[in-house]
Amino acid sequence: MSELNRQIILRRPVQGMPAPEDFELVESPIPQPEAGEVLVRTIYVSLDPYMRGGMSREERGGEVMIGGVTGQVAASRHPEFQEGQFVCQYVGGYGWQSYGVVSGEELRVLDPGLVPISTSLGIVGMPGVSAYFGLLEVGKPVAGETVVVSAASGAVGAVAGQIAKLKKCRAVGIAGSREKCDYIVEELGFDAAVNYRTEDLDAELARTCPAGIDVYFDNVGGSILDVVMAQINTGARIALCGSIAEYNDPIGTLQGTRINRYVQGGLARMEGFNQGQYKDRHEESLALLAWWVRHGKLKYREDIIMGLEKAPEAFIGMMQGRNFGKLLIQVREDPTQDS
Repeated sequence: MSELNRQIILRRPVQGMPAPEDFELVESPIPQPEAGEVLVRTIYVSLDPYMRGGMSREERGGEVMIGGVTGQVAASRHPEFQEGQFVCQYVGGYGWQSYGVVSGEELRVLDPGLVPISTSLGIVGMPGVSAYFGLLEVGKPVAGETVVVSAASGAVGAVAGQIAKLKKCRAVGIAGSREKCDYIVEELGFDAAVNYRTEDLDAELARTCPAGIDVYFDNVGGSILDVVMAQINTGARIALCGSIAEYNDPIGTLQGTRINRYVQGGLARMEGFNQGQYKDRHEESLALLAWWVRHGKLKYREDIIMGLEKAPEAFIGMMQGRNFGKLLIQVREDPTQDS
């Protein structure tokens, strides 16, 4: 029996927290590339909070879940790609399926001898690029300033905080468990961490940021953003990267009173951004991120779950804060790793 393409589709638009019954595993013939296209055999699929944003749209029902992928070229009709090469499609991505046909213009060739290919979906991929430009171009940290990062043990936050340390800033992370807080201080080198689930966030930020907050790298939005805004310094910069606390709230409950008061009063600059704004500089950031990883300047943690069928459960867990590190679904064995 010939191999089929396994896919996870979104059965219907989602309101509120996604549930297992919102997804379905289906099978279809493996697609074949046309001129200029490449057939990729998936090894890793990236799970990221931004995916929740499009799941409420009516037109998404019945579609394969999107997401960045790393895999190996199974067939190519593009002159720059050969069978057997390892590649990554980390922006958009053909998503939750075991094979995908991609335009060669959307792929990046990976060198397994440089860094592990899984990092192309994490620290040396879209999350790392988001942290790099969000912190350096929007946050603009200056040596000696205090940088606070929410979701600091996550794929983006962990990188943002470590880059802040490389820029000689004080880095304070916000996370949701003692284990995560210990990790960002003891392994990633943050100066301090606050457990927002069990500690008084306002009091702990005042204690760990005695000079106030100069840069806030926001991955969550919601009430945490509101608390942080009360302790920003004049001239503070707030980089809005994500709002996972609000993705499952269809009507929006954040009042934003402090945000309006401090930003409209000229005390701070708040700016949303997307790594796509900096696509002309992606190679710059990816090269530096890879160099930092290779030389031990940046550390990372991956949460890898084997089996495409596990993607829905893992995604729901991520939206509830249960993952620890960059969340990946491994679809098949990684031939670049020692067995």
